[in-house]
Amino acid sequence: MVRILRPFTRAVTYTRWLHLFIAIVWPAMWLFIEDEWWIWLLSAGLLGLAGLVPAMRTVEGLQARLLLTDHRHGSDSDSDSDKGDPEIVAASSVTWGHRGRTVLWLEARLVLGGLVSMLTVQLPITTHDLVRTALGDPPGGGALLRIEGHHWWHALLAPLPLILLAAVVVGSGELITRLAGRLLGPSPAERLAALEERTDQLLERNRIARELHDSIGHALTVAVVQAGAARAAGDPAFTDRALNAIEETGRAALEDLERVLGVLRESGRPASSRPALTEADRLLESARFSGAKVDIEVTGPLDGVPGPVSREGYRILQESLTNVLRHAGAVPVRVRIGVADDTLALEVRNPLTADIPGPGRGSGLRGIRERAALLGGRARTGPDEGDWQVQVELPLR
Repeated sequence: MVRILRPFTRAVTYTRWLHLFIAIVWPAMWLFIEDEWWIWLLSAGLLGLAGLVPAMRTVEGLQARLLLTDHRHGSDSDSDSDKGDPEIVAASSVTWGHRGRTVLWLEARLVLGGLVSMLTVQLPITTHDLVRTALGDPPGGGALLRIEGHHWWHALLAPLPLILLAAVVVGSGELITRLAGRLLGPSPAERLAALEERTDQLLERNRIARELHDSIGHALTVAVVQAGAARAAGDPAFTDRALNAIEETGRAALEDLERVLGVLRESGRPASSRPALTEADRLLESARFSGAKVDIEVTGPLDGVPGPVSREGYRILQESLTNVLRHAGAVPVRVRIGVADDTLALEVRNPLTADIPGPGRGSGLRGIRERAALLGGRARTGPDEGDWQVQVELPLR
């Protein structure tokens, strides 16, 4: 019972009713033109053609957003509900498709609104006549449905027209709101284009987040490890080398940060400015200054690796070395980079320690797998014969 009555506790039910009731002007014309029904139909057609005017879509959109949408959460400034339904566009017609849908909207609003407005007037009159005839009085005038006879049971039927009116008001309000979303909102093609644009934005945000995680995370890890080693060593010469390494790592991190911020400032900035595998020596030297004993073996020409693959390979190597320093510390690390005819193979191995990176310990390993998957490659991480290994294969074609 409460669920049935709930729509009548919402203000939007009555604003939708008002939106439809405005159309009473059209059926009321019948009182003045009498039997000239063709004038009545002609007026409906002319009103529909007004939808071809570009500004008409703006006017109808504003009315629909104001009267058809629920504003109960309007106090939340971050919510779209304080601006109306985002599916209803309050903008001028740009294409003929917009104009055509505006014409259909005006006709639908006219017909449905005319029906609802007539029932709003006639059904209460019918209830009034049922009560009068149940009391033995003659029915009043103005009702389209004529009540004959005087019967006591007419009093039992008296609430039915009002119940029907309530159902019509709620149902027609829901229907006109759905029609507004379809006819005054974006077309399927426009929705698809907006979805694709939103997807591109999310992909770009994820890429920038990975860039920041890999570059800044690597720099901070190296700085922390080197600072700790310098404090423990108590050797002025070692401390001086560690401070130099921290300085170089910090500068590299600032360059990476400036590069990522440049992407945010200039969407057209070329990706070629990002570091590639040909600059891997910088990563290896940074890891060595942190105490790791890095052994590298490169087979094949790194210069021949396509730019996107080389840049993603650099980030994967950077994240792998960062994980070694973060979880294992100053341990021997074996790096193997192989370039074959159609595959770039990258492997990083270090002795397994008690601090094993788990699936819930950050986004580094997940980022490695995501980078490999985006290029159609594969990545495998985990323990292997007493070592922790990262194996990645990226296609070159």
